[in-house]
Amino acid sequence: MTITMLVRDDPALRRLLTVTAVDTVGRGAFFTLTSLYLIGIVGLPAVTVGLGLTVAGGVGVLSSLGFGHLADRWSSRRLLVALHVVQGAALTAYVLVRDLPTLIVVASLVVLAQQGGASVRSAAIGRAFPGEDRVRVRALMRTVTNAGIAAGTACAAIPLAIGTAGAYRVTMVAAGALFLSSAVLLLGLPGERVDARPGPRAVAGPGASGPYRDTKFLILTVLHGIFGMQFGLFEIAVPLWVVHHTAAPDVLVSPLLLLNTGLVIALQVRLSRGTSDLRGAARVMTWAGWLMALACLLWAVAGELPGFVAVLVLLAAAAAHTLAEITSSAASWTISFELAPADAIGAYQGVYGTGFALGAMAAPVVVTATAIDLGAPGWGLLGAMFLAAALATRFVIVRG
Repeated sequence: MTITMLVRDDPALRRLLTVTAVDTVGRGAFFTLTSLYLIGIVGLPAVTVGLGLTVAGGVGVLSSLGFGHLADRWSSRRLLVALHVVQGAALTAYVLVRDLPTLIVVASLVVLAQQGGASVRSAAIGRAFPGEDRVRVRALMRTVTNAGIAAGTACAAIPLAIGTAGAYRVTMVAAGALFLSSAVLLLGLPGERVDARPGPRAVAGPGASGPYRDTKFLILTVLHGIFGMQFGLFEIAVPLWVVHHTAAPDVLVSPLLLLNTGLVIALQVRLSRGTSDLRGAARVMTWAGWLMALACLLWAVAGELPGFVAVLVLLAAAAAHTLAEITSSAASWTISFELAPADAIGAYQGVYGTGFALGAMAAPVVVTATAIDLGAPGWGLLGAMFLAAALATRFVIVRG
């Protein structure tokens, strides 16, 4: 069945895609404004904002793990509804933030709901769709996610242009309202497809059966977190590198991000083919590793080139980086689903998501300490790290 037929014939998938679109428009608008609002409107120091968001990130790590386990015991549909209500209310509550304690509370609730919801949603997809359809659904949802975030980011240009505190707050409240509307849409998901099946389940916890004793899965989870630092590389190190270490114009940062978004929207579904089993995922992950190594080489080389040539090399680096992102994402979905037993799919998704969340927490320090502080040698180290993680992933899958 083609992806078009799957969408046409499956109302549950259409509902999930609608929720994804609504959520990501709100998320794109909100997170474009968050730091600017907290620093420029509320008046919090940048270091305070960074500390508050770092604490929230730690809450997100625990949430990903905890809600993965809950998804094996409670209704995924009800959990998703509840988490959307929490996230919608917490996004709206950002307008009440005045100091570090309130920022920590509100930001932690947002990240708790966001990361916990990701684990529950993955478990629901794993139950609702068979075999290779799960990866195609994830690819389609990621395509919708990027389109939604792009639309939300564009919407954020309105309050940015107006520049008043009221404009920021109205937009942030509207973003929260979008998540509350998604909670209503999620009530229509068929529980018989997305909820955990009744009956005995694997006990997933430290010292018990489940992901914690699955050595192969745990190793792949760590490797997934390491390779996932490439998202932080593009979002944090690349803008700093372009602005401070290349002869390219500063404005190029925006086209590079748009190129990344556009390629994901255009190619994610197509390039997810061939990852329907573990051996296919291992093969595609190897391609992703070589593409990331090439991207890091090109990012580094751009720092030594004159303006126009640097622009061309940076565009090529962004394309290679994005292709690595697309292919590694498809491979990771297959790994997380295929190695998870049906009675503990939520726990496995939670652990796998925790690996990614830990990588995301470490990424800002790792990528700035290497690419920015060390320059070209640092880019070389990062390229070697990504390639090693990809090749190790293939080895563990094929030989493990």
